[in-house]
Amino acid sequence: MRVVVAEDLFLLREGLVRLLQAHGLEIAAAVDSAPGLLEAMLECRPDVAIVDVRLPPTFTDDGLRAALAARQQIPGLPVLVLSQYVEQLYARELLADDAGGTMMDPDVVAKLLGRRAKDEPLARLSAREREVLELMAEGRSNSAIAQRLFVTEKAVSKHSTSIFAKLDLVPSDDDNRRVLAVLAYLNS
Repeated sequence: MRVVVAEDLFLLREGLVRLLQAHGLEIAAAVDSAPGLLEAMLECRPDVAIVDVRLPPTFTDDGLRAALAARQQIPGLPVLVLSQYVEQLYARELLADDAGGTMMDPDVVAKLLGRRAKDEPLARLSAREREVLELMAEGRSNSAIAQRLFVTEKAVSKHSTSIFAKLDLVPSDDDNRRVLAVLAYLNS
């Protein structure tokens, strides 16, 4: 199977390429921009494209736009879209494309359908923030969380600050925000 990979982050792109090659897939092209993606898909005619939504030049939805443009010229081209964001706009555009079938992760569908209450505080957390909070609930220190998630302690601290903000836990001399965040997690 011939694959085109489009990811602007070098390490992630190379990691995907090596993972796919290790599983016997042929990499037709690995590109770092939307124009490069469109060119590679039209030249290489891959069996599938793995595409990051946010690619240069604008880092908005360029990857998705390039994939949709390629699908107009190569009807039915399978595209696996990678994104850390769940955007209704992206899903609508993929679903509206009659030339190619679209499958979506059940968690993405649930988010798109609003199965989680938008005003539920924990629903505001990103996947990484939930991981950090889960490890906090296990009683792990920032250092232990950093080691477990292969990130820096500074990154864990930033995630913690974001968690506190999203859970509306303001700094206080009387309360421990970390404990309150864990209690909110355990009560969800």
